[in-house]
Amino acid sequence: MQDVLASIYLFLKSGHVIFMVFWLAGLFMLPRQCIYMLDHLPGSPGEAKWAMRMGKLRKIILTPSMIIVWILGLSMAYSGGWFASGWLHAKLALVLALTGYHGWLVGQTKKMARGERPLSEKTLRMVGEVPGILLLFIVVLVYIKPF
Repeated sequence: MQDVLASIYLFLKSGHVIFMVFWLAGLFMLPRQCIYMLDHLPGSPGEAKWAMRMGKLRKIILTPSMIIVWILGLSMAYSGGWFASGWLHAKLALVLALTGYHGWLVGQTKKMARGERPLSEKTLRMVGEVPGILLLFIVVLVYIKPF
């Protein structure tokens, strides 16, 4: 199995990067959509429209992309024999944090779709920076492999 994965490594890597971009783009968009929803009263047509948009983003782009990123990333790690590498452990910890953020943000958007407003605009703007910060550290770990 490891030989098969090694022979298609560049395809795994390409797919991993492509779906990572989709996933991160969605994670950057979702808090912004929540901010736009704050301008609409609960139960209004505007709120319903933003709830529908956020639901589609989650179901069509975010969650499928996250799953594919995990599958391709773990396949690459297995084919490269990297599970003993410190940099991979650190990267996996950060990707787990990003996955947790994803789940938390999905939960917040579902609350908003029910008419709740759990987060302020300021908080949404601040949490919208989380994926970028995590991405910075993940990319450095992957390219520099400091340990």
